Amino acid sequence: KNGKEMGLLSVELLGENDWPVVKAQGLTVAVANGPSGIVDGWNKPADHDKLVKESERLIPLVAAAGIPNMIVFSGNRRSISDAEGLDNCAKGVKRIMALAEQQNVNVIMELLNSKVDHKDYQCDHTAWGVELVKRVGSPRFKLLYDIYHMQIMEGDVIRTIRNNKDYLAHFHTGGVPGRHELDATQELNWAAVCTAIADLIFQGYVAHEFVPTRDPLTSLREAVALCDV
Repeated sequence: KNGKEMGLLSVELLGENDWPVVKAQGLTVAVANGPSGIVDGWNKPADHDKLVKESERLIPLVAAAGIPNMIVFSGNRRSISDAEGLDNCAKGVKRIMALAEQQNVNVIMELLNSKVDHKDYQCDHTAWGVELVKRVGSPRFKLLYDIYHMQIMEGDVIRTIRNNKDYLAHFHTGGVPGRHELDATQELNWAAVCTAIADLIFQGYVAHEFVPTRDPLTSLREAVALCDV
């Protein structure tokens, strides 16, 4: 209710039991939870059958609920090389893309940092993720570019977004360092970042995913205003 009042269009990263709660307020769920958590993802072939089965169950439900995106993760490396991880992820994800295309659902893999928050996570650089999108070769498979995570891993956020716009379907925010409010204590110019995204005529969602240090709704209202460019 508060989100709708402050102009949000979506509350995301929810499972199927929570979708009706958001929709009852006239909001969208921009991203549905996918078939796995962060640690165990598509880079492990032994898990592919399980992930495919759950994806095949979820994707029609996501489509029927009018949700545009379903999130997936590479999984942790666990000594898997980046080259092998790419091959494994591509082989696994390809198995669900015909259904995703048929149902008009985007499957989006999130870029996360492996330096601070998600040690050993494999999809931790934009170039690796973009190469995976190319290998999967489906217009329905793209990346979730988390600005917080990629500022930690590689910086050069605005140039990276501009150069890879065709591979990015969704954005997350979060103040660096600390993943807190998008305010003057943080190192990114959020108005500039959001202006760069808007200038691309981006038609998706930019979602706030930070951990507030004070009243959450006050912090969220400020973030919404700051990023409304």
